[in-house]
Amino acid sequence: MSLAAILLLIVSAFLHAGWNLLSKRNNPSPSFLLVANAFGCLILLPAVCLWGKAYLFFPLRVWILVMLTGVCMAVYYAALALAYREGDMSIVYPLARSSPLIVVTVTALLLGRKSEVGNACIAGIVLIVGGCFLLPMNRFRDLRLRNYTNAACLFALLAAFGTAGYSMLDDTALRCLRASSDVGLKTVPATMLYSFVEALSASLWLGGFVLGSRRGRRELGAVWRHQRSSAFLAGAGIYVTYTIVLVSLAFVRNVSYVVAFRQLSIPIGAVLGMLLLKEPRPAPKIAGIAVLFVGLLMVGLG
Repeated sequence: MSLAAILLLIVSAFLHAGWNLLSKRNNPSPSFLLVANAFGCLILLPAVCLWGKAYLFFPLRVWILVMLTGVCMAVYYAALALAYREGDMSIVYPLARSSPLIVVTVTALLLGRKSEVGNACIAGIVLIVGGCFLLPMNRFRDLRLRNYTNAACLFALLAAFGTAGYSMLDDTALRCLRASSDVGLKTVPATMLYSFVEALSASLWLGGFVLGSRRGRRELGAVWRHQRSSAFLAGAGIYVTYTIVLVSLAFVRNVSYVVAFRQLSIPIGAVLGMLLLKEPRPAPKIAGIAVLFVGLLMVGLG
């Protein structure tokens, strides 16, 4: 992997952890992430201006997948905000970031795609599960059910399922786009166009969730009056991060290195939570983060 790719992915990892830190700091709510995601759509508008005519040639299957992935992204944003409202970033962020790999791997095995899952990947999954068990503990002997059945952990896992859902749907949709000769675009422009309509779909579904309750409408008004600058910054972080990852793909021969290197954001996010938000840092949490990181590297490289 080239130095350019390494530097891009390090920047991407810090940005990803950074927008999560902003979300946690600003009275986390689905409304905050709705404003952030809606602003993120604007970040991708230049791609629409340049290549928007290609939408006329998107296969119908892609549009159906866009609607479905929007639901999954809305679940992810809403659950992530609620998890941050209930728990520490240094627990929620690693859980929400790592658990989707478990879901995706198990799904691949259930669908009979065992050939795509190597032994190193399975070993990495075992380490990830072990790291997840360590995260909520205050002491190593503190293995209790209530550590894992609290609202923060449950919402973090729901966010992980949302991530796994939109990741698998995105993979299918982008494969369909790349296979379509009618679209006539290279990988990065086609992916950016897809990302724009995906963000729009997520905003519509999340907007329905927020506007459907009195509390959501009240929080949305408060975010717009007092936190929109932070929400705009978070939205920029979300989609600039995604664009950087796309660009980095041009500098690597093996995409698995990108997947593995992106996991650097997990220790970064956890450290930001413990240092900047003054969250507790017991030994099991630190050990869990380290075990998670090793497991994720094994999955990415395996």
